[in-house]
Amino acid sequence: MTATLQEQAQQSIADSVLKHTYALIEALKHNYIEYSIRGHQRATDNVEYHQRRIDELMDGDCPIDYVIETGKKYHKVIMIDSGNSRSVHCFIDKQTGSVLKSASWKAPAKGERCNLLIIKEREWALENADWSGGWLYRR
Repeated sequence: MTATLQEQAQQSIADSVLKHTYALIEALKHNYIEYSIRGHQRATDNVEYHQRRIDELMDGDCPIDYVIETGKKYHKVIMIDSGNSRSVHCFIDKQTGSVLKSASWKAPAKGERCNLLIIKEREWALENADWSGGWLYRR
């Protein structure tokens, strides 16, 4: 392969990883909405309030969001809660698709949790990823 073809292949991989990272973010938001709806459905006080919140959640009004900050090696997926509290949800290696739990704001923990470029693992992640990060702990 020439350097140009190698660069194109690397860029294609990086584009795929970013695309799958956005899909993961959508799965995380969807999980949060489902989680919140279940909580409001269980509530027995102030029924009107809880039904209003369920309706808002079903319309896509979600109090949390996720953003991607891209560094040299990783995409950092950051959860923003109610517009002000920020925490790192996970790190994703830009070239390999490896998903890593965060060890701190600046660094991932050791050990791949799954890989977004492997179809079976990506499907598992999209089905099992929970908004709070429990899916990233080793079992």
